Amino acid sequence: MKFDRITAIRQHLFAHGHSTIAEIADAVEASEPTVRRDLVLLEGDGVIVRTHGGARIAENTSHEIGFESREQINLAAKRCIAEAAYRRLGPGMSVFLDAGTTVLQLARLIRLSPLELRVFTNCLSVAQHLMTVPEVNITLLGGILRPQNSSMVGPLAEEALSRLWFDTLFLGAGAVGPDCNIYSADPQEARINALMVERTDTSIVLADAEKFGARLTYRVLDVADVTAVISDHTLPAEWSRRLDDKNVQFELAGPL
Repeated sequence: MKFDRITAIRQHLFAHGHSTIAEIADAVEASEPTVRRDLVLLEGDGVIVRTHGGARIAENTSHEIGFESREQINLAAKRCIAEAAYRRLGPGMSVFLDAGTTVLQLARLIRLSPLELRVFTNCLSVAQHLMTVPEVNITLLGGILRPQNSSMVGPLAEEALSRLWFDTLFLGAGAVGPDCNIYSADPQEARINALMVERTDTSIVLADAEKFGARLTYRVLDVADVTAVISDHTLPAEWSRRLDDKNVQFELAGPL
């Protein structure tokens, strides 16, 4: 019962952000003194931060500032997308988590509700979030560190990636242009993203609605080359039609 309650507290804070003791107690159907004791344990594990009268999920403060700032944009939508992506995971899977702020929310959720996974990533922040989770076996690609995206890129990372195969890839997107191409702000990032898609049968793009209709400098690939797209419910109907025309599975996450 205690394990289930603590799991429920973590899931509530992930979904709702900062909450008061009373809100948490009501959500998990426990007394406020019980919730306070649970929060002390969770804080000791580094999972949450207690505040005056409440708590929130602990944030990793070691990110490069640009990455950290982007992570906060459309955070609620990114968390809804992460929850939909998490439901596609199963014990024993081999998955690749790309360097991206929406994919990082999936890593946070795996940390809160661990599964036995083999996780490969080129994202330093993803590795940092998961490295203390016993159930997760994590491999971080080597290469050139690109601080703007907390990512490893370049020939060494590409060579390592070419020797691997994954059950599922979760890929972020800097932009999905009007031409239905996925774009990146960096040429090395674009190159390694395209290679990731070649190393799996199931590639799932995680992108909030604001990424659609934008365009960055470097083309990654056509959206038709991926298996599925998960976005949020603010995605315009026009884009749902475009994805359908491309025969791309899509899921709109979160409340209507």
